Amino acid sequence: MNTKAQWEAILKRDASADGRFVYAVRSTGIYCRPSCASRKPKKSNVLIFEFPEMAEARGFRPCLRCAPQDAGYDPRLDKVRKAVRHIEEHADESPTLAELGRSVGVSPHHLQRTFKRALGVSPRQYLESLKAQNYKDLLKNGRDLAGAGYEAGYGSSRGVYEGASRYLGMTPAAYKKGGEGVSIRYGITTCRLGRLLVAATGKGVCRVSIGERAGELVADLKNEYPHATLKRSDSELKDHLSIVARLAKGESSSESLPLDVRASAFQCRVWERLKAISPGNTMTYKEVAEDLGLPKGARAVGRACAENPVALLVPCHRVVRGDGALAGYRWGVERKRKLLDMEKKNK
Repeated sequence: MNTKAQWEAILKRDASADGRFVYAVRSTGIYCRPSCASRKPKKSNVLIFEFPEMAEARGFRPCLRCAPQDAGYDPRLDKVRKAVRHIEEHADESPTLAELGRSVGVSPHHLQRTFKRALGVSPRQYLESLKAQNYKDLLKNGRDLAGAGYEAGYGSSRGVYEGASRYLGMTPAAYKKGGEGVSIRYGITTCRLGRLLVAATGKGVCRVSIGERAGELVADLKNEYPHATLKRSDSELKDHLSIVARLAKGESSSESLPLDVRASAFQCRVWERLKAISPGNTMTYKEVAEDLGLPKGARAVGRACAENPVALLVPCHRVVRGDGALAGYRWGVERKRKLLDMEKKNK
């Protein structure tokens, strides 16, 4: 999936992102590593894949200039790559763990262990998130609920509502209508990092974003929920804005805000661990993964950080590379540096 952090890495030709994902360009049929020096593609032409094999399974060829298939190659992940490819190609058939094991030539137990160690999620969790994403894309492209559910691999309407709803953040019917029937209030304020938007449903905060212009932040919110009832209400969200603005100054807060975000089980585990990192301190992606019992899951932790929808409330900025480098940040590396500096001064 093409997250903002991944797109930012492509635009900046960020070499630190090499090995974490590859991107393919529809118009050329080629896939590249993020740091490739080739001409920057149009965003609408780009597809993101976690592994080179996933891009090749879709018919894309490796770039001869940057050799993306060699970026961060680990032969121990061969079986995992094959399993990922099988899941991609047979998602509509919902392959079982036993079937996946047979397809790659290992026992179900071994595949379960190595797959989760490498990606941070089980084969079943990966399959469910893939089906939900396919379903989401089909709905956005105009497919009806039943047809999209069948094509994405859900065997029944119950399966759709129980499976996809966890990832959509609302019922499939509401998502297809662009959030129709969902009421979201939002407020905007100025902080030391720029403009700050906080959005909330009746259940809790669903989005915290940072940028240069308020209009762009609102546009992003509308893009995700084009038919939701959006209401700007700085006064109603005064306390929310105050709490988040203090965090944006590097200050700690004894107050917490309820969240209304939908995520995979793995993302929830990562985000809860990040919330335990005290202001002024940092952890590496590897350390977070090891704390979660996933010594090979640093890459998956990085993805979970990039997909965090509530900046500051889930402090993904406190996670750095093993060499201490800041690496990517959804809201800009300079903001990450400034935020960490302010937190250290207030420690």
